[in-house]
Amino acid sequence: MADQYTMQDPSVQYPKAGPEWKQKQEAPGIQQEMQPVPDCGEQSYRGTGRLIGRKAIVTGADSGIGRAVAIAFAREGADVVLSYLPEEEADAQQVVKLVQEAGRTAVAVPGDLQDEQYCQQLVNTAVEKLGGLDILANVAGMQQFVEDIADLTTEQFDATFKTNVYSLFWICKAAIPHMKPGSTIINTSSIQAYKPSPILLDYATTKSAINTFSKALAGQVASKGIRVNVVAPGPVWTPLQVSGGQPQEKLAQFGEQTPLGRPGQPVEMAPAYVYLASPESSYVSGETLNANGGTPTP
Repeated sequence: MADQYTMQDPSVQYPKAGPEWKQKQEAPGIQQEMQPVPDCGEQSYRGTGRLIGRKAIVTGADSGIGRAVAIAFAREGADVVLSYLPEEEADAQQVVKLVQEAGRTAVAVPGDLQDEQYCQQLVNTAVEKLGGLDILANVAGMQQFVEDIADLTTEQFDATFKTNVYSLFWICKAAIPHMKPGSTIINTSSIQAYKPSPILLDYATTKSAINTFSKALAGQVASKGIRVNVVAPGPVWTPLQVSGGQPQEKLAQFGEQTPLGRPGQPVEMAPAYVYLASPESSYVSGETLNANGGTPTP
């Protein structure tokens, strides 16, 4: 099995979408029921000790990019608190096992990021169970396509902002008092912040907000020795896409518009988070690292 250090042609490293990718689940979606199942590095991510002794929170840790980040952090030596919705327990338990098999502590904390008290409790649990907190990876997101603004309800608009933006505010606010110099915060934006799809009006708007929020916060906490950065994925094959994030008919061509001609896999995002979490990126703060298959961004 090739790992992330094996030289490969990136255009064919993972499969292109096809008709068999058309599928639909109820939100939030279960990864193990997808076809094909996304690659989150379960078999391929190899750690090299870059985060030994670190203590991390990862939101959306049950599946997709969050799952890949949790696996990578653990294999790099970090203990991890896993945040996910209660409905995602089946996927989350697989991640708990993978973190433990890496020899690290896994603390499962199911809950809803739209709840401010849960966001605060998530941080308190990390400090209590891990003995501190020095990496915060906000990955979870809500994405539901709506073709016409007339059909975009206030309830959905509010829920998207609470999940994608308010939770960042609540978790960062709770976490920063516990973070020592050298700690890092990594938020998750999207290609949608730069090239918004008309059917993702609310989602794209939150992703642009995340970029700006992170730049402002980076300036605010720099004197504390805390860095804040962003990863902006392109089209990545996750449960988000099959549970209302995209119309079914578009899934057969998902990702083909990128220069590499295919969607990304969650495992391909994980090294960006590891880099931004590790001291290797010590002079990088307030930046957005785009991992989008070659699509130019401003």
